Amino acid sequence: MNSFSLYLALILAGVVMLGAEIYVPGGILGVLGFLCLAGAVAIGFTLGPMVGWLSAAAVVLGTAVGVWVWIRWFPNTRAGRKIMLGTNGRDFKAPSEEWRALVGMTGEAVTDLRPAGIARIAGRRVDVTAEGTWIEAGRPIRVVAVEGVRVVVRSADGTTAAPSAGDR
Repeated sequence: MNSFSLYLALILAGVVMLGAEIYVPGGILGVLGFLCLAGAVAIGFTLGPMVGWLSAAAVVLGTAVGVWVWIRWFPNTRAGRKIMLGTNGRDFKAPSEEWRALVGMTGEAVTDLRPAGIARIAGRRVDVTAEGTWIEAGRPIRVVAVEGVRVVVRSADGTTAAPSAGDR
């Protein structure tokens, strides 16, 4: 492969990897795409100073245009609407004080709490975590703490279910 073919292959690979970064999170493809473009610029300088400077300018200009298109156009596409956040997050809230009001209330385990599961407390289903031990479905529970969105319960009647050998 001659230098010019390698130059074109690196440009193509860099652009494809940067485009794929949109759909494959993690940053690895973006970094590899950037390295391919940087390599193409370096090879461009071996082909001649004018090719190198034009390649560098094209990479900078292409990056600026790509960012502008990303900000202005991509969120309005079908793919953009699928992968981007639909709201700005201003209305996102931590659990309200009503969760803290659950402390001390009793309820019933709807599912086995191993240690997490569902309980019915004050007439509504709540995701809960048992404190330390497993609790069988149907057993009475008491809320002992609320830590953020985590509702911690323990058995209200003192009975628990020990995990069987097949459940461990």
